[in-house]
Amino acid sequence: MTYQETVWDESPSLKSYTLANFREIPQIQKLSEQEQFEMEVVGNVLPFKANNYVIEQLIDWNNIPKDPMYVLTFPQKGMLKQEHFEKMSTTLKNTSDKKEIANVANEIRLQLNPHPAGQMELNVPTLKDGTKLYGMQHKYKETCLFFPSQSQTCHAYCSFCFRWPQFVGMDEMKFAMKEGEQLVQYLIEHPEITDVLFTGGDPMIMKARMFSKYIETLVEAKLPNLKTIRIGTKSLSYWPYKFLTDDDSELMLDVFKKVTKNGLHLAFMAHFNHLTELSTPSVKRAIQEVRATGAQIRTQSPLLAHINDDADMWAKMWTKQVQLGCIPYYMFVVRDTGAQHYFGVSLAKAQEIFRNAYKKVSGLGRTVRGPSMSATPGKVQVDGIVEINGEKVFSLRFLQGRNEDWVSKPFFAKYDENAIWLDDLKPAFGEKFFFEEELEQKYGVKMSH
Repeated sequence: MTYQETVWDESPSLKSYTLANFREIPQIQKLSEQEQFEMEVVGNVLPFKANNYVIEQLIDWNNIPKDPMYVLTFPQKGMLKQEHFEKMSTTLKNTSDKKEIANVANEIRLQLNPHPAGQMELNVPTLKDGTKLYGMQHKYKETCLFFPSQSQTCHAYCSFCFRWPQFVGMDEMKFAMKEGEQLVQYLIEHPEITDVLFTGGDPMIMKARMFSKYIETLVEAKLPNLKTIRIGTKSLSYWPYKFLTDDDSELMLDVFKKVTKNGLHLAFMAHFNHLTELSTPSVKRAIQEVRATGAQIRTQSPLLAHINDDADMWAKMWTKQVQLGCIPYYMFVVRDTGAQHYFGVSLAKAQEIFRNAYKKVSGLGRTVRGPSMSATPGKVQVDGIVEINGEKVFSLRFLQGRNEDWVSKPFFAKYDENAIWLDDLKPAFGEKFFFEEELEQKYGVKMSH
């Protein structure tokens, strides 16, 4: 059955596929043994999970392996560098010992920058009594991230995901927290925080009753500084039935209503990586249901080679999102972790794609910002490529910074057609970027240029 034939109220049951049972997928069985083995090699290092909705309604199986949704969810050989692929391939051919395979996988993973942008070293907050809150991150003054322990998975995994360490069984790499009370205590101690972002994994993997407990703890605390609750989620794209026909869909929508009725803004941070994800009747209906609770849906995605590095597609996606009542929010640059070498797009090309897409949408679609790098110092936007005093340079600025005084200050980097990340750039007109000295002195981080 294709999505054109599917109506949103069919009440399908969720069926998930992981590395353990991916060969049971009928469409995968049609691939060659070599192709299936290559998927197994990559899937032993980078996490893999898909479900029946993605497989049956989003992937065009007549366009394999180029179909964007296929690349977005199924392992591809190129996602591992050649030396890593060969190492895991040799291991799988020589042994079936799960512990040995896991050891080799972990050796490779540790070379893939599992926690980029100082997530583990710089962003983990501490209560005044000295308690480290490993289930939280606090990088920017106004916003803290909260990782409920029950949300450390997703309905399906994106192959580019920078949070891949959450899913591969390396517990020391996980962020997770069970206690909402510690979150409240931290918010009391930090009145500058106005926004709490529930993230994971995906908070919408939780049952509504569990999510409701966290929300009730926050709402009942009546914190004067708390203005917004955000939910970072891919559920609208990968399992819209969460808000339509799951056994607790109505209860989850009621939880959303509780947030908005208590005077808090509920920001639903939806990840849509391709226009296809907005095409099914079920996702359109789910968007209506979520918006009816008073929540605002904002959309974001990285720019990804092999998936969405096309300006026309972005313009159509932003236009469709506005039509459905969503607010285009961010175009990100692929983070320096995992399969960045496979998905990365040069900053020059990223800025060109963004500009060409941006100029094709109406003012309502121009709420989007990008291309933005969520780097160690902060969110850095590539504003453009200009020539100053005969020198070709990138014009950059902070959208967010570890120091709020950095925000919106323009700075310049030498033009480099091959640069794909902030650390690839060299300062123009000087030896250092304006923020480097403070970054090194206060945070112990030295730029690598």
